[in-house]
Amino acid sequence: MDAIELLKHDHRMVEQLFRDYHAAASDTQRRGVAELAIRELSKHAALEEMMVYPMARKVLPDGAEEIDEHLAEHMAVKKLLLALDKLPAGDEREPELMAQLRREVEEHIREEEGEMMPQLREHVSQQDLDELGRLLDQAKQGAPTRPHPGAPDHPPALTALGPVAAAYDRFRDRLQGRPRT
Repeated sequence: MDAIELLKHDHRMVEQLFRDYHAAASDTQRRGVAELAIRELSKHAALEEMMVYPMARKVLPDGAEEIDEHLAEHMAVKKLLLALDKLPAGDEREPELMAQLRREVEEHIREEEGEMMPQLREHVSQQDLDELGRLLDQAKQGAPTRPHPGAPDHPPALTALGPVAAAYDRFRDRLQGRPRT
């Protein structure tokens, strides 16, 4: 998959997680789905910030302005993810936080798929999109699995700290018995 197809695939997976959360039959099932959403959205955001947004900033006509807007949206999502991550299973605040997260993510997806991705397709060669897709797919294995709203969201600081955060996240995930993806 090229980078755009891979990102859209991630979007569809997260949309399915929101449907799964709504359909879950118990607090335990809902918490498991929430933890998967935290993991997948954290990985997706980190990879976009490390690999996609720097390129888009350079090649899109209003790239700096557009990417700054996407980074602000990411920050709102990361803060919601952090709030969710801190909740115990069955917490009464979880459904509302998941609903807020869904609204934020759906708006972000609409903007990315409606504006940024078509522009990337126009301004980046298919060969470069294919290579970026390959690199994104590889990088998923080492991306942070938890939200880090206080971390830098621009390379080079993000690129340097991302692997450290990812290693720590995966250690915490293992200790807490969190699902792997």
